[in-house]
Amino acid sequence: PSPGESITEVQLASWLVSDGDFVEKDTEIAEVDSDKATLTINAVEEGIIKLLVEAGDTIKVGSVVAQIDSSAARPAGTSKPEAVIPEKKKSPEPVAAKPEVEESTVVETLPATEEELSLHISPLARKLMQEKNISGADIIEYFSNLRISRADVEEVAAAKTKTPAPVAGTAAKTSASKEATRNTERKKMSTLRLKLAQRLVSVKNETAMLTTFNEVNMSRIMELRKKYNDRFKEKYGLSVGFMSLFTKAVTIALKHYPAVNAMIDGDDLVYHEYADIGIAVSAPKGLVVPVVRNAGSLSLAQIEMKIKELAVKARDNKITLDDMTGGTFTITNGGVFGSMMSTPILNPPQSAILGMHNIVERPVAVNGQVVIAPIMYVALSYDHRVIDGRESVGFLVKVKELLENPEKMLFDGMDPVQALLEV
Repeated sequence: PSPGESITEVQLASWLVSDGDFVEKDTEIAEVDSDKATLTINAVEEGIIKLLVEAGDTIKVGSVVAQIDSSAARPAGTSKPEAVIPEKKKSPEPVAAKPEVEESTVVETLPATEEELSLHISPLARKLMQEKNISGADIIEYFSNLRISRADVEEVAAAKTKTPAPVAGTAAKTSASKEATRNTERKKMSTLRLKLAQRLVSVKNETAMLTTFNEVNMSRIMELRKKYNDRFKEKYGLSVGFMSLFTKAVTIALKHYPAVNAMIDGDDLVYHEYADIGIAVSAPKGLVVPVVRNAGSLSLAQIEMKIKELAVKARDNKITLDDMTGGTFTITNGGVFGSMMSTPILNPPQSAILGMHNIVERPVAVNGQVVIAPIMYVALSYDHRVIDGRESVGFLVKVKELLENPEKMLFDGMDPVQALLEV
């Protein structure tokens, strides 16, 4: 199937089934990489599949990659899969073995504690489990009902072949053997990575890109989140995020500096009276930039919900071309990876991109006194052909001002008293 306009060929990234497998209708059988996104191919019928191309091959759109013998009988011992939704239990209950079952076939009751389960749970996940009243046994029971795929087996097999962590007596020997290793591994670049490389080089060569920096005192934002996060979460089902606040501030600042929201089209400058904000997201296949449409007309909660929806789609490789086209400005957050400072690269044909970074407590001067405050460095990369230095610096200062005084977001960046007096 065609992955989108102007795309004539793709790379078959991987098969999700093996040659000769019996596949169900609508089962995902392959992943393909285009120069814009990673997509999946689904089986149109059930039957025995025959693979016609190899993983890694570049194929033309419309060509046949596999055949399904729909007249083939279902293998004995298999049945159509049914969705299993495990019931939520407050605590696991022991399952008594039936008398007629032999002792060797009795399955032990799932242990009730995480220590017994040997689960590796992140602090954030553990906190969420407590909030949702979910135990480790509930998680194990849920995953025990899921169908194990070929990819899962291969992942476990690969993990088992990895070299175990060295013990104290063999540390020196292992270190020496690692130093002596001079192996190399060659992998073919995916279509998506090749296209990304071309676009990045063209941005550097075809734009007059500069970057201006500033810092934001995040004290007010942190106080706002601490004070209202519980009420916000109770009403909307999600927390107040930094990205939604930055998105709101950016849409207001773009009204004051419309050149930052413009782009070059031939010999013309195109100014947008709306703000479609791209949010850079790290997905399994690489960086993608889904777009929040008409972000300037959305409330903070609506922006937060849309960002979450797009992030989940990107994480699950369900993002579509429509989700990623048409942005007028982009925000990227390197702070989630610990970045202190960076110069983000433009997302063509846009003329500017805002980079967020990590929040670190630093000594700053406030009202003539040195205090410790949570500070974030922000960076605006822009195309100097479209945006002058005054506009780029003014835009970033406006974003800083709105984040340090969130109440101004209610009045399109104006001081509340000035807005009240209409002066």
